Parts: sequence; C-alpha cells; structure tokens
Amino acid sequence: MNLKKTLYIILGCLGVGLGALGAVLPLLPAFPFLLLAAFCFGKSSEKLHTWFTGTKLYRDNLESYVRGEGMTVRTKVRIMVTVTILMTIGFVMMHQVPVGRIMLGCVWVFHVVYFVFGVKTIPAAAVPEPREE
Repeated sequence: MNLKKTLYIILGCLGVGLGALGAVLPLLPAFPFLLLAAFCFGKSSEKLHTWFTGTKLYRDNLESYVRGEGMTVRTKVRIMVTVTILMTIGFVMMHQVPVGRIMLGCVWVFHVVYFVFGVKTIPAAAVPEPREE
C-alpha cells in the first residue's frame, strides 16, 4: 500500500470519527467530516468505501445529498444551527478583530444562502427507510 492511500485511509477514519461525534454533539458539525470520509475512502479503498456508504451514519446524513437529490429540512436546519452556533462563538471571541468579524459574517451569510437556495430541499418521506444492518 502506498503512502497516498495510507494517508487517505487515515483521513477517512478521522472523518468518520469526527462525523460520528458531530452526529451526537450539538456543537460539532457531522456533515463536512462525513463528506471528507466518503471522499477519502473513495480514493483509497473500495472495501472501506462500500462499508462506509452502508453505515447508518452515512445514510442519515449524506446519502440523498451525494445522489444529487438534496437534503431534508431537518438536516439542513441541523447543519445551519450547528454552524451558526460555532460561528457565533468565533464572532464573540474576535471582539478586537473587526476584519475577522466581517469575514466570519460573510462566510456565515454565504453558508445560509447556500443551504437555503443552493441545496435542494426534499420531503422527509422521500428519504428511503434505513436498511437493517
């Protein structure tokens, strides 16, 4: 196994771990870490990629988005609330850095606009029932 594949596997495992924590902890976003894991496993190992795409964590958070169908309102709201809370903490901590606050505010606005208008909203009924593991 070469170094590049090993690095992808390590990053994929890190993404799964942080994504799993983010699914449980309200302040840690699961979505970007799970996307990282899907990408890294897709690049490194077919076996790991197949395993990961079969997990409940993947199916509940990413499957419909990756298929190009969109996200449920619940998923979109959960992601936006988590990011808003984290960015608010950063915003408060940057009270002496006005440029940082402006940048963070712009990133937050882009984030909200993207999730509201850029990501298709699908009804919760359109998400397939979870398969038994």
